[in-house]
Amino acid sequence: MAPVECSACGACVEVRKSSWDQTSIQWHADALARCEERNNPLPRTERPNRNAFLGCGKLKESVREAAVRGRIEIQDEDPLKINPEGHK
Repeated sequence: MAPVECSACGACVEVRKSSWDQTSIQWHADALARCEERNNPLPRTERPNRNAFLGCGKLKESVREAAVRGRIEIQDEDPLKINPEGHK
């Protein structure tokens, strides 16, 4: 696992990327306390599973950026999937 810091709040978590589609994240107490989305989640009525934390969008972006820039290793050797139709 490799450390990744959230670009929004500075929470530092341990990350393992098995593939471009699968990520494991180990949260530590200090990261839990710093994460803005985790501490201010959507109201329970707006979450599919009312008790589950679905993840921090800003941290997800930070992890993807770290993977794209080669700061964390991707275990699967398949290249990053590209949408041929792309968004304009």
